[in-house]
Amino acid sequence: MNNQLNHIIHTLFIFTIIILSTLTEGFAVNHAEEKRKNSFTPKAYAIRYWDRVIKNNLPKPSFILSKASPLSATDAAAFEKHAAANTLSTKLPEFCSAAHLFCFPNINPQLCRKPVLRGLGTNIFKGYGKGVDLDNKFSFDNYGFTNPFKDYAKRGISFGIYTKSSSTNSVTSLVVEPGKFFRERMLKEGTVMPMPDTRDKLPPRSFLPRSILIKLPFASSKLNNMKQVFKVSENSFMEKMIVDSLSECERAPSKGEIKRCVGSLEDMIDFATSILGSNVTVRSTENVNGSNNNVMVGQVKEINGGNVMESVSCHQSLFPYLLYYCHSVPNIRIYEANLLDPKSKVKINHGVAICHLDTTAWSPTHGAFMTLGFGPGQIEVCHWIFENDMTWTTAN
Repeated sequence: MNNQLNHIIHTLFIFTIIILSTLTEGFAVNHAEEKRKNSFTPKAYAIRYWDRVIKNNLPKPSFILSKASPLSATDAAAFEKHAAANTLSTKLPEFCSAAHLFCFPNINPQLCRKPVLRGLGTNIFKGYGKGVDLDNKFSFDNYGFTNPFKDYAKRGISFGIYTKSSSTNSVTSLVVEPGKFFRERMLKEGTVMPMPDTRDKLPPRSFLPRSILIKLPFASSKLNNMKQVFKVSENSFMEKMIVDSLSECERAPSKGEIKRCVGSLEDMIDFATSILGSNVTVRSTENVNGSNNNVMVGQVKEINGGNVMESVSCHQSLFPYLLYYCHSVPNIRIYEANLLDPKSKVKINHGVAICHLDTTAWSPTHGAFMTLGFGPGQIEVCHWIFENDMTWTTAN
């Protein structure tokens, strides 16, 4: 009896080992297959491109890798074929959803006058391609992005520098947010200063894979083709959005400026390295903590030893896919600083600030001079890098 029982137990043990071995082998095969598939995604390609073009081993910041296309290899290949055949519009809802784009109904801009929450209410951009909450209509003007990328020299700093846009060009109607601009001497440990609202007000989107991007029209002369791809109606909000972004991308550069609009991570890498060389890194403020409150400056680090340098700054444009306006910024110093709660002295953020040392060509009515006094060429002007904006520099 004992012999039979021992035999049964032994048989069951062997059977269990075989089953577990089979499951483990299957898991390993599936894991390897998943890893193989992931290595062909647009994001994986962008990472390999980064490694090939940028000649250093510095960590790749998660804030920029998170903007890479989320498309699978299969979806990317399928949508690329549609883009090449000019049939992408037939798959627009699927494309917008899978590629994490900003697609919405063609609302007449004249209807978009109801104020909306600064944080873009939770239902406004829900579903990408399924619609917009018409009870919380998005207004381009409400966010101060009527001309979202105003050049430094003539019309003011970019990325919607004023808290409220004006229907007129009157300087007195502009309100400059406290802390938007400050002097370089403020970047000293122990300084308490107001922090502006650094939160990104634009809808979340992702870059397109370069393989798809190069097959899509992008020029004012091809506006009708662009409207066909994204199913844009005449005189709609989306048409205004596309026209305004194209206008800024195509305007002549300011004196000494080199500029380019980029819609893929690879294009951004190419532009940054074309200006700064292959040994580069990219920075942005860590989070939005401290916005609209006072912060205390903690430990400060001068980038590149505090030497005057050139950078490439990139600011978002409102567009169906993630589009950045990138431009060279000469004669600057860049700082990193821990930002603390003034009461508890606990670190709440890690800010990146850029100080423009030569303001000679800036307009006398620039918001910085309205806030700080003085005039063009008389002072340096500093500001924080806002959420989802970034600055490229040579690596230390």
